Amino acid sequence: MPYKIGVYVCHCGTNIAGMVNVEEVADFARGIPGVTLSRTYKFMCSDPGQALLQEDIRKNGLDAVVVAACSPLMHERTFRRAAQEAGLNPFLVQIANIREQCSWVTEGKGAATEKAKALVAAAVRRAREHQPLEMRRVEITPSALVVGGGIAGIQAALDLADAGVQVVLVEREPSIGGHMAMFDKTFPTLDCAACILTPKMVAAGSHPNIKLMTWSEVEEVSGFVGNFKVKIRRKAGYVDHDKCTGCGLCIEKCPYKADSEFEQGLAKRKAIYLPFAQAVPNKPIIDKNACAYLKNGKCRVCVKFCEAAAIDFTQQDRVEEVTVGTIVLATGFQAMDGRRIPELGYGRLPGVYSALEFERLNNAAGPTNGVIQTRDGRAPRSVAILHCTGSRDENHHRYCSRVCCMYALKYAHLLREKLPEARVYNFYIDMRCFGKGYEEFYKRLQEEGVRFVRGKGAQVWGGAEWKAMVPAAAVPEGLEDHQLVVVAEDSLLQQVLHVPVDMVVLTPAFEPRFDAEEVGRRFLVSRGADGFFLEQHPKLAPVSTTNEGVFIAGACQGPKDIPDTVAQGSAAASKALSLITRKEIEIEATTAHVQDELCSGCRTCIGLCPYNAITFDEARKRAAVNDALCKGCGTCVAACPSSAILARHFGDRQIFSEIEGLLSL
Repeated sequence: MPYKIGVYVCHCGTNIAGMVNVEEVADFARGIPGVTLSRTYKFMCSDPGQALLQEDIRKNGLDAVVVAACSPLMHERTFRRAAQEAGLNPFLVQIANIREQCSWVTEGKGAATEKAKALVAAAVRRAREHQPLEMRRVEITPSALVVGGGIAGIQAALDLADAGVQVVLVEREPSIGGHMAMFDKTFPTLDCAACILTPKMVAAGSHPNIKLMTWSEVEEVSGFVGNFKVKIRRKAGYVDHDKCTGCGLCIEKCPYKADSEFEQGLAKRKAIYLPFAQAVPNKPIIDKNACAYLKNGKCRVCVKFCEAAAIDFTQQDRVEEVTVGTIVLATGFQAMDGRRIPELGYGRLPGVYSALEFERLNNAAGPTNGVIQTRDGRAPRSVAILHCTGSRDENHHRYCSRVCCMYALKYAHLLREKLPEARVYNFYIDMRCFGKGYEEFYKRLQEEGVRFVRGKGAQVWGGAEWKAMVPAAAVPEGLEDHQLVVVAEDSLLQQVLHVPVDMVVLTPAFEPRFDAEEVGRRFLVSRGADGFFLEQHPKLAPVSTTNEGVFIAGACQGPKDIPDTVAQGSAAASKALSLITRKEIEIEATTAHVQDELCSGCRTCIGLCPYNAITFDEARKRAAVNDALCKGCGTCVAACPSSAILARHFGDRQIFSEIEGLLSL
């Protein structure tokens, strides 16, 4: 019986028809052996276009369909679904990409038309070799894992929990809250950060559907969408939180101190400590590197004063395993270390501060109770805020960190508010005030008397250093040894400035966290050239990843402000929820398959599989593919020295037939 193939050439408006003669391509297709009919339509992806395809399948009994249109990434599922509704196996649909791979990249209408013919001929040849495939369905575990307890993770966890989903929220620090917990005010409304964040932290900590695991890290992830098995390491905190009442007496009595990570090293904390007053959970842990008993067996003051007997020095790390249906990654960012730009003096000059250090200085609950002062206790009379520290920089990060301009403006306002007589300089490349109310906030700062210098701060020197380096004529009048000199070029005045100040605040670039590569491998999530986690599609799937069932939210995907981070947290929760509520999910049929009679048991494929989908069956001495984990990438197929692994839908006959079609013109 002859094979019946229908070919449909899409105009895609002028995207294809503007460069490709679609009628000529359709006429050409009618002459290809096996093609029963060939049509053109303005928009094949539209409802009328799909109805046309379905009617032809039913009326003409088509055995396969070729749609010459845009990338299969855009509409392959659309046409597969349409074919299936008409009674044709969805894997008998072949897409010829004549937009991205032809009309958009080929010069000359004649050349584009000829290339489109070749692509259609290749698709028809391949379609003749297709075999019907069946999708499998697996049940979804109705629970979710959220990794990261910053504002993105908290928002995602709360949205999922409020929808009735059981959520495991994992945070590597002793408390949830993330970077936002360190802030004093948020731009542009200048709301109290704690007033916004703390209620959400408390809600996450007390929600009946959220299991909070702080001071914990994900150690291993296995399984597949709908059934991820996750091992979580619960680090020893040496305090039994089930017994602890949170009275704080142990903290008060502890005689040993260490630098406070939360206060950015500007203050000390006890060896047994809460990171900050509003911490959730509001119960302490013991720092084993600062505790005298854990280091040398002496002290135990905390044990003596703890009436609840909650101190437990026998605690060890333990690993818990959970099974979840979906995962949201919200692991956040880190600020670039200013010491990587030594010419700006951070770490060398005491008057140079990072952005987070200034946040804590300005915070009423910070190390100076909100009094802005230098490390030697002076109130600064002049402050320089240097924008783009490491951002938009060919030597460090080419990308814009998006929020630096706005929080630099926030700092300028807070300085003018608390130190009205101080001179405040903003050294900037361009002001990027993109959000709602941001441009208005910028204009407000101009009216407050902040001095804006269009030029990047290039160097920062100590006053004594500057005096020793330059001729007396180049020393700013009244420069004192404890002061700083900012060297910058004013690009508007086209001159180099030497500005004496008492304090310099850097705005470091947002960077991927130091362990982003390791986390990406663990969760099988790709990273972009900038190191941040890569979304499946920047417009159509901004929180999805190529690992189905794993979503990303917040600054782990790229620099963003708090409103965008919260929105993305909710978006990731929505995607995760839509997956869970399906109760079961279809597993892609285009997977790899091992032919047992050809497999030699060499195990070459096992180490190469990027999805850990291949195991070794010791009883049969053969490799085996887990269809639920396999993504059909073909790595194992290409690497197998025995040619024992086949890729469904991408067999040798299909590939070679496609190549023959391309070369047939």
